[in-house]
Amino acid sequence: MATPHIELQDNNLIAKTVLMPGDPLRAKFIAETYLKDVVQINGVRNMFGYTGTYKGRKITVMGSGMGMPSIGIYSYELFKFYDVDTIIRIGSAGAYTDKLNLYDVVLAKNAWSESSYAKTMGVSNKKKLAATKKVNNKIKKTAQKLGIPVHEGTIHSSDVFYRINGDEYKEIYEKQDAICVEMESFALFANALATGKNAACLLTISDSLVTHEATSAEERQNAFTKMMEIALNTKI
Repeated sequence: MATPHIELQDNNLIAKTVLMPGDPLRAKFIAETYLKDVVQINGVRNMFGYTGTYKGRKITVMGSGMGMPSIGIYSYELFKFYDVDTIIRIGSAGAYTDKLNLYDVVLAKNAWSESSYAKTMGVSNKKKLAATKKVNNKIKKTAQKLGIPVHEGTIHSSDVFYRINGDEYKEIYEKQDAICVEMESFALFANALATGKNAACLLTISDSLVTHEATSAEERQNAFTKMMEIALNTKI
């Protein structure tokens, strides 16, 4: 059945595992670059989604948009109404430490947030939510086989991109041990708890709040291939 935000009528055209970048054009790039026999499954609001095969396995990739309300809507509809079992977010992040360089891959062990998303959903009053451990373990094994280093740790899911206090990240890094920042995973993990499903998050460092280095918009869309290949090769 179609939902308010996903037009697909046939659940059989969505895989049990969905890779979810924030940028719908990154979803398009992944589908065109890596998948075979691709079918577009969504175009509502230009939030592109595609299903195809990768090494014989059925895979769906779909954009989430920016921020927790956006990924909150799409991931919940996929979990609840389209029988998706696992969502792996594949996104960009800003480094909170000089131990992370541009293009490094980060696996979220858990996500800390100031957000009230989980509380409002009626899921949890906690400010730190964990990724699904069994999925993370499979991701780490896949990365090891591919020879791609992965940094695992706590990440910060923020509701705010432009903070007035630009140095606030230092306190978050020290108190929460959050090694980088993005804007979606806390809501994704909350929805997995709410629906009894699985969620994980792979990130590529796109910029650094410490060194002020940054990638371009085109690089964020097309060049984060290590993260993509880890997710594509992870068998859930």
